[in-house]
Amino acid sequence: MPRTIRFPDGTEVPALGQGTWHMGERGADRQAEANALRLGLELGLRVIDTAEMYADGGAEEVVRMAVEGRRDEAFLVSKVYPQNASRGRMAKSCEASLRRMGVEAIDLYLLHWRGGVPLAETVEAFGRLVEAGKIRRWGVSNLDVDDLGELGAALPACAADQVLYSLEARGPEYDLLPFCGDRGMPVMAYSPVGQGGRLLRNAALRSLAGRHGVGPAAIALAFVLRREGVIAVPKASDPAHLRENAAAREIVLSEDDLRALDDAFPPPRRKVALAML
Repeated sequence: MPRTIRFPDGTEVPALGQGTWHMGERGADRQAEANALRLGLELGLRVIDTAEMYADGGAEEVVRMAVEGRRDEAFLVSKVYPQNASRGRMAKSCEASLRRMGVEAIDLYLLHWRGGVPLAETVEAFGRLVEAGKIRRWGVSNLDVDDLGELGAALPACAADQVLYSLEARGPEYDLLPFCGDRGMPVMAYSPVGQGGRLLRNAALRSLAGRHGVGPAAIALAFVLRREGVIAVPKASDPAHLRENAAAREIVLSEDDLRALDDAFPPPRRKVALAML
């Protein structure tokens, strides 16, 4: 059975979801993109990740098209720009995201990356939105262990940390994944199959995919999904790619498979800075 991930408040979602980066950039593509997200919902990929930054809100408008009449099937994640994560500006950003998505509440609202606004002020603004019923829970993105430590007493309320994590970006394995795992905080992996196709052209990955009878993206996703507490949110606008992504849930990588991947993509042996896209 496909794995689920539990948030600190007990809410469970499937470990494989959908991303929307680069969606909404061309009006002519929006219906096809929305249809892809709807197909993803039918395949059980309930978590849909977006952001006010993506296509200047255009991706959130695609999400609205996708979840119309199906809101209860989707777990919606959006992200606020760091410059809008202040006491005075976050509420306005949140309202704009709600309007673009056509929903009354965001299931998980993330700080997109750390900026000049103090984290304590951002946490306070998140708390106000929770109290107002505009968001159901809050979290962060692109924050490392030291940053999370600065949340102090607010850390248990942080529902997730979304970071770049894939075969070619394994830095989070060194200390971030253990840190979050010890605290029951899920890690969301964005771009888990890489960007631009370079990862999927890797000879070792393609060879392993051939042995499993799947595409290389499915193996890359299975590698990420093997970790407890990790949610992967790959973006796919093509129905065939979506189905390939969904198939990754059924792949079990053997010890030999993992050794082959370690040889091709060595795990971190020391602390490295988080990679970002």
